[in-house]
Amino acid sequence: MANSIRIGVQIQPQQSPEYGPIRDALRRAEDAGTDIAFNWDHFFPLYDDPDGPHYECWTMLGAWAEQTSNIEIGALVTCNSYRNPDLLADMARTVDNISGGRLIFGIGSGWFERDYTEYGYEFGTAGTRLDALGEALPRITERWSKLNPAPARDIPVLIGGGGEKKTLKYVAQYAQIWHYFVDLESYLHKSEVLARHCADIGRDPAEIERSAGLRFDNGVDELLRSADELADAGVGMITVGTGGPDYDLTALEALCRWRDQRNG
Repeated sequence: MANSIRIGVQIQPQQSPEYGPIRDALRRAEDAGTDIAFNWDHFFPLYDDPDGPHYECWTMLGAWAEQTSNIEIGALVTCNSYRNPDLLADMARTVDNISGGRLIFGIGSGWFERDYTEYGYEFGTAGTRLDALGEALPRITERWSKLNPAPARDIPVLIGGGGEKKTLKYVAQYAQIWHYFVDLESYLHKSEVLARHCADIGRDPAEIERSAGLRFDNGVDELLRSADELADAGVGMITVGTGGPDYDLTALEALCRWRDQRNG
């Protein structure tokens, strides 16, 4: 049986001097039938004006939890380095309860050096940041088991990244969703690596939903061709980003129509 495809959008919280356009983009995304809306966890813009407007991730997710009714929400992805893991677990539990059980907990090891240096975090190395993520993940899941009230559901964990030695090992151990920017060739290779990590711990890799981020650089036809190719290979979630100040949802709307046709 073919995968049931889901569509995600990353509403990037940058280059919008007022919050209103972000709120409106989320409303339009939910009205379009999007399955999941993500923001990201950074403190400064990642493109265009590096000192332009930007908003914080988790306070925004609390607002999204109140604003929406059906769409799942989350960060793509939150940075493990910026918050104590137990606090982060509590924040996620709170947003999950506010939303009625619609949070996807996306997390990664972090990479954007300016966030670290300007906010006073130790940047370290890619290896030390990955090690810290590996230490945090069991603390987060353990904290969820202790909180009162508990999360509204078993919060799905999404891990972002494609590192073969550590990141994909963590995906096998802890994640329900694996997200990465891939073409078909790289997806097939990384998927094989993930399957080997799953075999090492006796987990069925089919339990892990595969999420691919696609860029809308070459028009709708190329976007949908890539989406078809990846879906045929087993990717169950296709995500596309949109940023301020315009928040153009053309690509997202095309993907939602494609999903409906493909899912039948």
